[in-house]
Amino acid sequence: MNTRSTVPPLAVPRRWPGLLLALVLAAVAYGLGQWLPLLGGAVIGIVLGIALGAWLPRRERFAPGITFASKQLLQASVVMLGFGLDLGQVLRTGAQSLVVTLSTLGVAFLVAWLLGRALGVQGKLAALVGIGTAICGGSAIAATAPILESDEHDTAYAVSTIFLFNIVAVLLFPALGHLLHMTQQGFGLWAGTAINDTSSVVAAGYHYGKLAGDEATIVKLTRAVLIVPICVVLAVWMARRKHAAGTGGFSLRKSFPWFIAWFLVASAIRSTGLLPQAAQDATHALAGFLIVVALTAVGLSANLRKMAATGPKPMLLGLATWAAVAIGSLLVQALLKQF
Repeated sequence: MNTRSTVPPLAVPRRWPGLLLALVLAAVAYGLGQWLPLLGGAVIGIVLGIALGAWLPRRERFAPGITFASKQLLQASVVMLGFGLDLGQVLRTGAQSLVVTLSTLGVAFLVAWLLGRALGVQGKLAALVGIGTAICGGSAIAATAPILESDEHDTAYAVSTIFLFNIVAVLLFPALGHLLHMTQQGFGLWAGTAINDTSSVVAAGYHYGKLAGDEATIVKLTRAVLIVPICVVLAVWMARRKHAAGTGGFSLRKSFPWFIAWFLVASAIRSTGLLPQAAQDATHALAGFLIVVALTAVGLSANLRKMAATGPKPMLLGLATWAAVAIGSLLVQALLKQF
Protein backbone atom coordinates (compact mmCIF):
# COMPACT_ATOMS: atom_id res chain seq x y z
CA MET A 1 0.00 0.00 0.00
CA ASN A 2 1.33 3.39 -0.95
CA THR A 3 1.65 5.44 2.22
CA ARG A 4 3.30 8.49 0.65
CA SER A 5 1.47 11.76 1.11
CA THR A 6 -0.56 12.94 -1.83
CA VAL A 7 -0.50 16.56 -0.61
CA PRO A 8 1.27 18.65 -3.27
CA PRO A 9 4.26 20.74 -2.24
CA LEU A 10 3.59 24.33 -1.24
CA ALA A 11 2.94 26.26 -4.43
CA VAL A 12 4.50 29.64 -4.93
CA PRO A 13 1.69 32.26 -5.13
CA ARG A 14 1.11 33.35 -8.71
CA ARG A 15 1.90 37.00 -7.94
CA TRP A 16 5.31 36.44 -6.38
CA PRO A 17 7.55 36.12 -9.48
CA GLY A 18 6.29 39.30 -11.17
CA LEU A 19 6.04 41.23 -7.90
CA LEU A 20 9.59 40.32 -6.85
CA LEU A 21 10.88 41.26 -10.29
CA ALA A 22 9.19 44.67 -10.09
CA LEU A 23 10.48 45.24 -6.54
CA VAL A 24 14.09 44.39 -7.43
CA LEU A 25 14.09 46.59 -10.53
CA ALA A 26 12.38 49.39 -8.60
CA ALA A 27 15.00 49.22 -5.85
CA VAL A 28 17.71 49.64 -8.49
CA ALA A 29 15.76 52.48 -10.13
CA TYR A 30 15.14 54.18 -6.78
CA GLY A 31 18.85 54.07 -5.93
CA LEU A 32 19.84 55.40 -9.35
CA GLY A 33 17.21 58.11 -8.96
CA GLN A 34 18.94 59.34 -5.79
CA TRP A 35 22.18 59.50 -7.77
CA LEU A 36 20.56 61.06 -10.85
CA PRO A 37 17.80 63.30 -9.43
CA LEU A 38 17.19 65.05 -12.77
CA LEU A 39 15.85 61.75 -14.11
CA GLY A 40 14.33 60.40 -10.91
CA GLY A 41 13.53 56.85 -9.87
CA ALA A 42 10.13 56.75 -11.59
CA VAL A 43 11.51 57.55 -15.05
CA ILE A 44 14.43 55.15 -14.61
CA GLY A 45 11.98 52.47 -13.45
CA ILE A 46 9.90 52.84 -16.61
CA VAL A 47 12.99 52.60 -18.84
CA LEU A 48 14.36 49.55 -16.98
CA GLY A 49 10.95 47.90 -17.14
CA ILE A 50 10.61 48.42 -20.88
CA ALA A 51 14.17 47.27 -21.54
CA LEU A 52 13.81 44.05 -19.54
CA GLY A 53 10.18 43.45 -20.53
CA ALA A 54 11.11 43.27 -24.22
CA TRP A 55 13.36 40.26 -23.49
CA LEU A 56 11.42 38.67 -20.65
CA PRO A 57 10.92 34.90 -21.22
CA ARG A 58 7.63 33.25 -20.20
CA ARG A 59 5.87 36.59 -19.68
CA GLU A 60 2.69 34.86 -18.55
CA ARG A 61 4.54 33.59 -15.44
CA PHE A 62 5.26 37.16 -14.33
CA ALA A 63 2.01 38.78 -15.50
CA PRO A 64 -0.10 38.41 -12.28
CA GLY A 65 2.53 40.04 -10.08
CA ILE A 66 3.28 42.80 -12.60
CA THR A 67 -0.43 43.60 -12.87
CA PHE A 68 -0.74 43.68 -9.08
CA ALA A 69 2.21 46.04 -8.78
CA SER A 70 0.99 48.41 -11.49
CA LYS A 71 -2.55 48.63 -10.10
CA GLN A 72 -3.00 47.71 -6.42
CA LEU A 73 0.39 49.01 -5.25
CA LEU A 74 -0.19 52.25 -7.15
CA GLN A 75 -3.55 52.70 -5.44
CA ALA A 76 -1.96 51.94 -2.08
CA SER A 77 0.69 54.60 -2.72
CA VAL A 78 -1.97 57.19 -3.54
CA VAL A 79 -3.79 56.40 -0.28
CA MET A 80 -0.50 56.83 1.61
CA LEU A 81 0.03 60.22 0.00
CA GLY A 82 -3.26 61.25 1.59
CA PHE A 83 -1.65 61.03 5.04
CA GLY A 84 0.55 63.98 4.07
CA LEU A 85 -2.24 66.23 2.77
CA ASP A 86 -4.71 68.24 4.80
CA LEU A 87 -8.34 67.53 3.85
CA GLY A 88 -9.13 71.24 3.57
CA GLN A 89 -6.31 71.60 1.04
CA VAL A 90 -7.64 68.61 -0.91
CA LEU A 91 -11.15 70.06 -1.15
CA ARG A 92 -9.95 73.56 -2.07
CA THR A 93 -7.59 72.30 -4.77
CA GLY A 94 -10.24 70.00 -6.22
CA ALA A 95 -12.73 72.86 -6.46
CA GLN A 96 -10.20 75.26 -7.98
CA SER A 97 -9.20 72.76 -10.66
CA LEU A 98 -12.74 71.85 -11.72
CA VAL A 99 -13.04 74.44 -14.51
CA VAL A 100 -9.75 73.34 -16.10
CA THR A 101 -10.67 69.66 -15.66
CA LEU A 102 -14.07 70.01 -17.33
CA SER A 103 -12.53 72.06 -20.16
CA THR A 104 -9.94 69.40 -20.93
CA LEU A 105 -12.63 66.73 -20.84
CA GLY A 106 -14.62 68.58 -23.48
CA VAL A 107 -11.53 69.08 -25.65
CA ALA A 108 -10.57 65.38 -25.46
CA PHE A 109 -14.03 64.11 -26.42
CA LEU A 110 -14.45 66.63 -29.26
CA VAL A 111 -11.03 66.01 -30.82
CA ALA A 112 -11.33 62.22 -30.50
CA TRP A 113 -14.75 62.26 -32.18
CA LEU A 114 -13.88 64.68 -35.03
CA LEU A 115 -10.42 63.34 -35.80
CA GLY A 116 -11.55 59.75 -35.36
CA ARG A 117 -14.11 60.24 -38.12
CA ALA A 118 -11.55 62.03 -40.33
CA LEU A 119 -9.00 59.23 -39.93
CA GLY A 120 -11.55 56.47 -40.31
CA VAL A 121 -10.92 55.09 -36.82
CA GLN A 122 -14.07 53.19 -35.82
CA GLY A 123 -16.30 54.72 -33.18
CA LYS A 124 -15.64 52.44 -30.19
CA LEU A 125 -11.86 52.64 -30.48
CA ALA A 126 -12.03 56.43 -30.89
CA ALA A 127 -14.30 56.63 -27.84
CA LEU A 128 -11.90 54.53 -25.73
CA VAL A 129 -8.92 56.68 -26.74
CA GLY A 130 -10.87 59.85 -25.95
CA ILE A 131 -12.09 58.57 -22.58
CA GLY A 132 -8.66 57.26 -21.59
CA THR A 133 -7.01 60.56 -22.50
CA ALA A 134 -9.71 62.68 -20.87
CA ILE A 135 -10.06 60.94 -17.51
CA CYS A 136 -7.70 58.37 -16.05
CA GLY A 137 -5.98 56.31 -18.70
CA GLY A 138 -6.18 52.53 -18.49
CA SER A 139 -8.60 52.58 -15.54
CA ALA A 140 -11.14 54.59 -17.53
CA ILE A 141 -10.71 52.32 -20.54
CA ALA A 142 -11.15 49.21 -18.38
CA ALA A 143 -14.31 50.67 -16.83
CA THR A 144 -15.95 51.76 -20.08
CA ALA A 145 -14.92 48.99 -22.51
CA PRO A 146 -17.54 46.50 -21.18
CA ILE A 147 -20.24 49.16 -21.40
CA LEU A 148 -19.33 49.97 -25.01
CA GLU A 149 -18.99 46.21 -25.72
CA SER A 150 -15.59 46.79 -27.31
CA ASP A 151 -13.58 43.80 -28.46
CA GLU A 152 -10.23 42.84 -26.94
CA HIS A 153 -8.22 44.26 -29.84
CA ASP A 154 -9.72 47.75 -29.47
CA THR A 155 -9.26 47.70 -25.71
CA ALA A 156 -5.64 46.53 -25.94
CA TYR A 157 -4.77 49.11 -28.57
CA ALA A 158 -6.39 51.95 -26.62
CA VAL A 159 -4.53 50.96 -23.45
CA SER A 160 -1.23 50.66 -25.38
CA THR A 161 -1.75 54.09 -26.93
CA ILE A 162 -2.45 55.68 -23.57
CA PHE A 163 0.57 53.90 -22.10
CA LEU A 164 2.92 55.30 -24.75
CA PHE A 165 1.91 58.90 -24.13
CA ASN A 166 2.08 58.36 -20.37
CA ILE A 167 5.77 57.59 -20.76
CA VAL A 168 6.30 60.59 -23.04
CA ALA A 169 4.52 62.81 -20.50
CA VAL A 170 6.69 61.72 -17.57
CA LEU A 171 9.81 62.46 -19.62
CA LEU A 172 8.61 65.66 -21.31
CA PHE A 173 6.30 67.56 -18.95
CA PRO A 174 8.80 68.50 -16.19
CA ALA A 175 11.25 69.85 -18.79
CA LEU A 176 8.49 71.87 -20.46
CA GLY A 177 7.31 73.14 -17.09
CA HIS A 178 10.77 74.54 -16.33
CA LEU A 179 11.02 75.98 -19.84
CA LEU A 180 7.70 77.80 -19.33
CA HIS A 181 8.74 78.92 -15.81
CA MET A 182 5.61 77.40 -14.29
CA THR A 183 4.99 77.63 -10.57
CA GLN A 184 4.74 74.48 -8.47
CA GLN A 185 0.94 74.85 -8.24
CA GLY A 186 0.64 75.73 -11.92
CA PHE A 187 2.60 72.69 -13.02
CA GLY A 188 0.66 70.44 -10.65
CA LEU A 189 -2.61 71.68 -12.14
CA TRP A 190 -1.29 71.14 -15.67
CA ALA A 191 0.02 67.64 -14.95
CA GLY A 192 -3.16 66.66 -13.12
CA THR A 193 -5.41 67.75 -15.98
CA ALA A 194 -3.27 66.91 -19.04
CA ILE A 195 -1.59 63.58 -18.17
CA ASN A 196 -4.07 60.72 -18.26
CA ASP A 197 -2.77 57.91 -16.02
CA THR A 198 -2.51 58.34 -12.24
CA SER A 199 0.96 56.81 -11.98
CA SER A 200 2.38 59.15 -14.62
CA VAL A 201 0.67 62.19 -13.06
CA VAL A 202 2.17 61.40 -9.66
CA ALA A 203 5.60 60.67 -11.15
CA ALA A 204 5.74 63.86 -13.23
CA GLY A 205 4.35 66.00 -10.41
CA TYR A 206 6.78 64.89 -7.72
CA HIS A 207 9.65 64.99 -10.18
CA TYR A 208 8.91 68.73 -10.58
CA GLY A 209 8.64 69.27 -6.83
CA LYS A 210 6.76 68.25 -3.69
CA LEU A 211 4.16 71.03 -3.94
CA ALA A 212 3.62 70.21 -7.61
CA GLY A 213 3.24 66.53 -6.76
CA ASP A 214 0.68 67.21 -4.04
CA GLU A 215 -1.30 69.49 -6.36
CA ALA A 216 -1.13 67.07 -9.29
CA THR A 217 -2.29 64.13 -7.16
CA ILE A 218 -5.34 65.96 -5.81
CA VAL A 219 -6.30 67.33 -9.25
CA LYS A 220 -5.91 63.90 -10.82
CA LEU A 221 -8.08 62.21 -8.20
CA THR A 222 -10.76 64.87 -8.67
CA ARG A 223 -10.61 64.15 -12.40
CA ALA A 224 -10.77 60.39 -11.87
CA VAL A 225 -14.07 60.66 -9.98
CA LEU A 226 -15.66 61.85 -13.23
CA ILE A 227 -15.45 58.29 -14.56
CA VAL A 228 -18.60 57.55 -12.56
CA PRO A 229 -20.96 59.98 -14.38
CA ILE A 230 -19.26 59.12 -17.69
CA CYS A 231 -20.00 55.42 -17.15
CA VAL A 232 -23.60 56.20 -16.26
CA VAL A 233 -24.10 58.31 -19.41
CA LEU A 234 -22.52 55.63 -21.62
CA ALA A 235 -24.63 52.90 -20.04
CA VAL A 236 -27.85 54.84 -20.66
CA TRP A 237 -26.76 55.66 -24.21
CA MET A 238 -26.00 52.01 -25.00
CA ALA A 239 -29.28 50.94 -23.44
CA ARG A 240 -31.22 53.35 -25.61
CA ARG A 241 -29.37 52.19 -28.71
CA LYS A 242 -30.45 48.63 -28.03
CA HIS A 243 -34.00 49.75 -27.18
CA ALA A 244 -33.70 47.95 -23.86
CA ALA A 245 -34.86 48.91 -20.41
CA GLY A 246 -31.67 47.85 -18.57
CA THR A 247 -28.12 49.16 -18.70
CA GLY A 248 -26.31 46.04 -19.93
CA GLY A 249 -25.04 44.87 -16.57
CA PHE A 250 -23.39 48.15 -15.67
CA SER A 251 -22.30 48.28 -12.02
CA LEU A 252 -21.70 51.67 -10.41
CA ARG A 253 -20.07 49.97 -7.42
CA LYS A 254 -17.47 48.24 -9.60
CA SER A 255 -16.76 51.33 -11.71
CA PHE A 256 -16.15 53.73 -8.83
CA PRO A 257 -12.42 54.16 -8.01
CA TRP A 258 -12.70 53.32 -4.30
CA PHE A 259 -9.08 54.11 -3.54
CA ILE A 260 -10.04 57.78 -3.89
CA ALA A 261 -12.42 57.39 -0.94
CA TRP A 262 -9.59 55.89 1.15
CA PHE A 263 -7.32 58.75 0.06
CA LEU A 264 -9.88 61.17 1.53
CA VAL A 265 -10.06 59.12 4.73
CA ALA A 266 -6.27 59.25 5.04
CA SER A 267 -6.34 63.01 4.43
CA ALA A 268 -9.06 63.41 7.10
CA ILE A 269 -6.89 61.49 9.59
CA ARG A 270 -3.98 63.79 8.72
CA SER A 271 -6.22 66.84 9.34
CA THR A 272 -6.96 65.75 12.93
CA GLY A 273 -3.33 66.31 13.90
CA LEU A 274 -3.17 62.90 15.60
CA LEU A 275 -0.60 61.48 13.16
CA PRO A 276 2.99 62.23 14.30
CA GLN A 277 5.23 64.05 11.83
CA ALA A 278 7.65 61.12 11.78
CA ALA A 279 4.83 58.79 10.71
CA GLN A 280 3.80 61.23 7.98
CA ASP A 281 7.37 61.41 6.65
CA ALA A 282 7.77 57.62 6.71
CA THR A 283 4.45 57.07 4.93
CA HIS A 284 5.31 59.64 2.27
CA ALA A 285 8.71 58.01 1.67
CA LEU A 286 7.11 54.56 1.34
CA ALA A 287 4.52 55.99 -1.06
CA GLY A 288 7.34 57.39 -3.20
CA PHE A 289 9.00 53.99 -3.44
CA LEU A 290 5.72 52.25 -4.27
CA ILE A 291 5.19 54.74 -7.10
CA VAL A 292 8.55 53.67 -8.54
CA VAL A 293 7.50 50.01 -8.19
CA ALA A 294 4.21 50.71 -9.98
CA LEU A 295 5.86 52.54 -12.89
CA THR A 296 8.50 49.84 -13.21
CA ALA A 297 5.66 47.32 -13.51
CA VAL A 298 4.00 49.51 -16.14
CA GLY A 299 7.23 49.38 -18.14
CA LEU A 300 7.42 45.60 -17.76
CA SER A 301 3.87 45.24 -19.09
CA ALA A 302 4.54 47.18 -22.29
CA ASN A 303 3.98 45.33 -25.56
CA LEU A 304 5.70 47.50 -28.13
CA ARG A 305 5.46 44.87 -30.88
CA LYS A 306 1.68 44.73 -30.61
CA MET A 307 1.47 48.51 -30.74
CA ALA A 308 3.61 48.64 -33.88
CA ALA A 309 1.56 45.92 -35.59
CA THR A 310 -1.82 47.65 -35.23
CA GLY A 311 -1.11 50.55 -37.61
CA PRO A 312 -0.50 54.27 -37.21
CA LYS A 313 -3.95 55.87 -37.44
CA PRO A 314 -5.24 55.14 -33.91
CA MET A 315 -1.82 56.14 -32.58
CA LEU A 316 -2.08 59.43 -34.48
CA LEU A 317 -5.54 59.91 -32.97
CA GLY A 318 -4.14 59.36 -29.48
CA LEU A 319 -1.26 61.78 -30.10
CA ALA A 320 -3.54 64.53 -31.42
CA THR A 321 -6.05 64.11 -28.57
CA TRP A 322 -3.31 64.13 -25.95
CA ALA A 323 -1.66 67.23 -27.48
CA ALA A 324 -5.00 69.04 -27.67
CA VAL A 325 -5.67 68.31 -23.99
CA ALA A 326 -2.17 69.47 -22.94
CA ILE A 327 -2.39 72.71 -24.93
CA GLY A 328 -6.03 73.29 -23.97
CA SER A 329 -5.19 72.94 -20.28
CA LEU A 330 -2.38 75.48 -20.57
CA LEU A 331 -4.64 77.97 -22.38
CA VAL A 332 -7.41 77.68 -19.78
CA GLN A 333 -4.87 78.04 -16.97
CA ALA A 334 -3.47 81.17 -18.64
CA LEU A 335 -6.97 82.65 -18.97
CA LEU A 336 -7.73 81.90 -15.32
CA LYS A 337 -4.27 83.14 -14.24
CA GLN A 338 -3.46 79.78 -12.66
CA PHE A 339 -0.17 79.42 -14.51
